[in-house]
Amino acid sequence: MIDTIVLTLTKDMFHIREPDKFSPSARWINNPKLQNGIRSKQNMLKGEGHQGIYKPYLTLSPRANPNGIEPMLKIELSLPKLMFGNNVDELQYKDFMPVVTKLQTVLEEMGVVTTLDTLVHAPVAAIHYAKNIPLTDGSTPYHYIQKIKEANVKLSLDVNQTDYRNDGCCYKWHCNAYEVVFYDKLKEFEKGKHSKRKAHALLCDSINEFRKRKKFELLRMEVRLNKRQKMKQLFKTLGIRPDLTFKKLFKLPLLAYKADSDKALLATLILHNPGCGKDLILQMFGLAKLLETVTIRELRAIFSNYNKRSWYRLMNDVRKIKLPIQPQFWAIRACLQKFKTLRLEKCIKTHR
Repeated sequence: MIDTIVLTLTKDMFHIREPDKFSPSARWINNPKLQNGIRSKQNMLKGEGHQGIYKPYLTLSPRANPNGIEPMLKIELSLPKLMFGNNVDELQYKDFMPVVTKLQTVLEEMGVVTTLDTLVHAPVAAIHYAKNIPLTDGSTPYHYIQKIKEANVKLSLDVNQTDYRNDGCCYKWHCNAYEVVFYDKLKEFEKGKHSKRKAHALLCDSINEFRKRKKFELLRMEVRLNKRQKMKQLFKTLGIRPDLTFKKLFKLPLLAYKADSDKALLATLILHNPGCGKDLILQMFGLAKLLETVTIRELRAIFSNYNKRSWYRLMNDVRKIKLPIQPQFWAIRACLQKFKTLRLEKCIKTHR
């Protein structure tokens, strides 16, 4: 589901009706001599958040093109916050035109005039997809995050780019082009429980009242695509036509099997992989035992000076191994496979 999106409008796609609402004033937009290096911004006014009002973050800046320098407007916003006042409730495709209509209205209140058709076909510079995964079986986001932390992530994302913080409540893989983030959504609400924002306070009260009576946790997964080049590359891999407009885009840890004993692990490897030779079985047995003391990322770092091809061959061999499926990530897998829109009120009623 789409959460955050960044739209970029060129000069012919918008009109600044109230330039003084920007800081510094956007009066420079019609004066080429003043355009060099200036950036005017606008966000919510002080006190609007407390009243439950949400507005996008606007940045007006000059951009060079073959015809010279012209102003460009960047619009960054959370679509669920725009529609619902929170980013727990998720959008459906049928919400697209209501979203666009509301965005046009809010932009006019901010002194920016544009058309519905312009917004529908506006180019997308970045997009964040998110999924809220309800946990109602007594498991916690912390449990899943601990297991996800052991995943096999390529080394280019490891050094100083993997973030594990907030007492284990958030885990992030990061590079300049994209991020993948898992975090405890209810912990985030607890941190902001003293917020005076109307929508936040009402949502917190609803969640806390329900948690008193039922087991309910919320694990959030986000995939943040921050570069158009990465978006095109990913969509091409997925077989999706890379038409990066607002309308078009609105559309297991390694060897995690746990045996009762070493003998049981060896017997299971042999039983479920009759086509594998003894050397491969013993290699996988040794790898599984080694991963009981180090994570796959730590192991890869230890062998970083060896030929990378040997590591990739090892990973290819691991993918050939079959083991009984254990329900370690069943909640995440089931939620992503069904991919149904989550609305908090409906979710609470379902699990009463």
